[in-house]
Amino acid sequence: MKRTKILLVEDDTSLGFLLVEYLESNGFDVKLYRDGDSGLKGYKAGSFDFCILDIMLPGIDGFSLAKRIRAENKSIPIIFLTARSMKQDKMKGFDIGVDDYITKPFDEDELLCRINAIITRYNIQPHDEQTNEIYQFGLFTFDYQNLLLKTDHISKRLTQKESEVLRILCKKPNEIITRETIMVSVWGNNDYFIGRSLDVFIAKLRKYLIEDPAVSIDNVPKVGYILKTE
Repeated sequence: MKRTKILLVEDDTSLGFLLVEYLESNGFDVKLYRDGDSGLKGYKAGSFDFCILDIMLPGIDGFSLAKRIRAENKSIPIIFLTARSMKQDKMKGFDIGVDDYITKPFDEDELLCRINAIITRYNIQPHDEQTNEIYQFGLFTFDYQNLLLKTDHISKRLTQKESEVLRILCKKPNEIITRETIMVSVWGNNDYFIGRSLDVFIAKLRKYLIEDPAVSIDNVPKVGYILKTE
């Protein structure tokens, strides 16, 4: 069964992880980003059903982020989280087209009720990406949902992170995907240690793809990677 996918952008790390744990325990699929810039990149790289945005964010603030998201998707529900309860902030949020506004501190159950009320009101159905999540390249078939990479001769079950990295590369074969795009989309950040993790995952994926000499993941120094297919 598909789960409603939520984009959560919250710079308070403790609150962010708490909300991820709580919402996922209630049946949602949640992706956490800690600033507006990474939140926007994550939104563009993924397929989300719902957005929960803090207003006071590093980089792009919540208002600007909501406007950018609204410019691409006029119907996706958005809830603002904020420590401020100023009337003009609420009016500005509703002018942008957000669906609800909850002031910190708040009860998690109240947030859940508001999310479910919006889902019911708009009859939101989780994205069914099945038709777009089977990728064919070279001798390979990659089934993202089932974490499965196979040819006529081999079948390899990938980890979730391996699948997410490969999926990003498969979406734009023969095009450069920046390291930052991959790190932010998969890990929610792009620091040095995540960069080292990405290097490890790319090395593993290259080993899995050795079955077909016509397929490779090429490095573009200091920029990113290309999934080369002929």
